[in-house]
Amino acid sequence: MTHLVLKVMPWKLAVCKLPLNARLPRVKGFFCMTKADGEYTLVCDSKFVPPDAIAESGWTAFRVEGKLGFGLTGILSSIASPLADAKIGIFAISTFDTDYVLVKQEKLEAAIATLGKTFEVRR
Repeated sequence: MTHLVLKVMPWKLAVCKLPLNARLPRVKGFFCMTKADGEYTLVCDSKFVPPDAIAESGWTAFRVEGKLGFGLTGILSSIASPLADAKIGIFAISTFDTDYVLVKQEKLEAAIATLGKTFEVRR
């Protein structure tokens, strides 16, 4: 496993569910939109939650720093497993270059302490 650096992002995020007939919202900053099985899932700044969304706010994110090659394996599991052992739930997002692991804001300090045992965690 390569040396991982996790950066705590300053975002206050919401995870939203939108029906397929919803008008796709305009959002700013970090967001992720996925369409699957009869729904859209939108992760966005809590300020941009669409009015017709079912949303759960109160998330923040760790970003795996640097570009991760597609040949790397076990990155998400190496982050998710210790968090699961600490009873900290996650919502994971992968991009072409890296991974983001979202945790509830009230669990952030516990997640930092847990992940700090294995990884370098930067604020």
